Amino acid sequence: MLTPMQMGRKELYDSLPFTATFGLQKQERKLSQAFASYAADLDMLANSANEDGFIQMEDVAPQPKPGSEEEARWKKTQHKVMDELEIEAGVLTPSLMMAVLIAVLVMFLSGYNTGVMNAPAAVVFPGHSIGIWSLAVSAFAVGGPIGSGVAGSLADSSGRRNALLLNMWTFFFGGMILSLAPDMYTIIVARFFIGVASGSATVLVPIYLGELAPPTLRGTLGTMTQFATVIGILASALLAFPFGTPDPGWRYLFAVTPVVSLMQIACGSFLLESPRWILSRDPQSLKARSIIKKLRGLRFDYEVETEVELFLSAAAVQDNEAENNGSAVVQMFQDLRVRHLAVAAVLLQMAQQLCGINAVFYYSTAFFEGIIDNPLVGTTTICAVNVVATYVALLLMDSCGRRVLILWSSGGMLISVIVIVLALLGYMPNVVALIAVNVYVSFFEIGLGPIPWLIVAEMFDAKYVATAMSLSSQVNWTCNFIVGLVFPYLDEYLHAYSFAPFGIVLLMTFLFAAFKLPETQGTTPQELQKQITRRNSSAQFHNFNIDESYVNPVDMEWRIAMEQIRQEEEKAMQDGSYSKCY
Repeated sequence: MLTPMQMGRKELYDSLPFTATFGLQKQERKLSQAFASYAADLDMLANSANEDGFIQMEDVAPQPKPGSEEEARWKKTQHKVMDELEIEAGVLTPSLMMAVLIAVLVMFLSGYNTGVMNAPAAVVFPGHSIGIWSLAVSAFAVGGPIGSGVAGSLADSSGRRNALLLNMWTFFFGGMILSLAPDMYTIIVARFFIGVASGSATVLVPIYLGELAPPTLRGTLGTMTQFATVIGILASALLAFPFGTPDPGWRYLFAVTPVVSLMQIACGSFLLESPRWILSRDPQSLKARSIIKKLRGLRFDYEVETEVELFLSAAAVQDNEAENNGSAVVQMFQDLRVRHLAVAAVLLQMAQQLCGINAVFYYSTAFFEGIIDNPLVGTTTICAVNVVATYVALLLMDSCGRRVLILWSSGGMLISVIVIVLALLGYMPNVVALIAVNVYVSFFEIGLGPIPWLIVAEMFDAKYVATAMSLSSQVNWTCNFIVGLVFPYLDEYLHAYSFAPFGIVLLMTFLFAAFKLPETQGTTPQELQKQITRRNSSAQFHNFNIDESYVNPVDMEWRIAMEQIRQEEEKAMQDGSYSKCY
């Protein structure tokens, strides 16, 4: 029989996808709050149980009178369950921390290689054409969808750990080729391989961290991956000050990738395999149980077995409903309940890239030439603002609806684009263009940056999350490639109006969000509680008591040991071998 705490953790395991996603903390808290209210209702029902002590949630919990002892007990129960569920979010064992740190560095490299070509454009093999440089930059986005496309099947067949190690080796060899490149064509090839590694990282890291961490930590770890990405972009700009110089300076800038990836490979022994992946192949695996014990900091075998049951239960709920394949995409669009969300997810992924954000991270140094004295200072400022705006976005997502954030984001970016064009036309000082680009990036981070990914993890049923993530990734990388390839030509031929096409996309995005996009903030705690009640309507609970259900692990182990001794003594008495010693 599960305790209320274990029941709550089972609901979290079953309901939250095994993926670490930026901004998922709100959904975690709402689900915890919903279950805490559900447990409080069960506790109230226990006072009106039948003679056998059985209660069912198809019964209606009595509503406590305001100010009564029943209301005080209901609130106490709710707070106690919430506190117990939240305690788990603060449990970070050394094994989990090391695995997280190594995996998060993969996302750092992905961000670093997003921005590393920005600053040294003029010093890497000077004299190259616009076309060859734009191809070198955008080759990163050619490899991206290939990497994201094969990462899932590779992780399923070889394991999450082996897939991540292969990803690190890809970063290493791609980085070595890039830093030792004899010509631009070799750089294009190297960028392609680094793109493959970055694309696979966007799939592997969220899955790996989501399967290692307890449900209450998945949103936090997803936030870490997002910060690792934007810090990687900032690092590429900062290191360009000493190394964004003619040969061999730019080679040192590119060499950061193989150095960091080699450090990760050297620490590979700290990368634990996903217990979920092991259990999916062998539910009786002792290795999986050993890993769970390290990750959760558990001491007793019965605690490990409880955790194993939670993994297996969640896998049965999430894996058996649908498979991540081409038919699942068709099924997703045929399901009327999620079709509008699927269309919205695809359109928002297109808007995220076609709004031109990566034109800034790929080419801002070249864009600022002639606008400010030191273009690299402008690029670094943008990257620093990007990190701060990511934190602001995290705070806003706790208090604002997703649709509202998209409206503010696209509207603010549209106004920024208008100001940029006017400044470049000479109607405003050049410094206004720099400020407007920073505002443009800030508005991106509060809406169009995280929301397209968040609505997939937050709003889709667990059975559709993997499929929707895969489709979103492919669309995102394709549009990323288009922007990386086309913007140098926009800058060359449109001059002051180079951002105007992005303004058109932003206007269309704003109109779509205003008139067609449903509010995707998610279900309320009350709605989630009703769902939990429906799922457990046929379940029976015997002598449910919130105070008696929480037992100190040491006390539990002592009780088990004493019960085992009692049974052995009774058996010895029955067969006549019992002897009492004083």
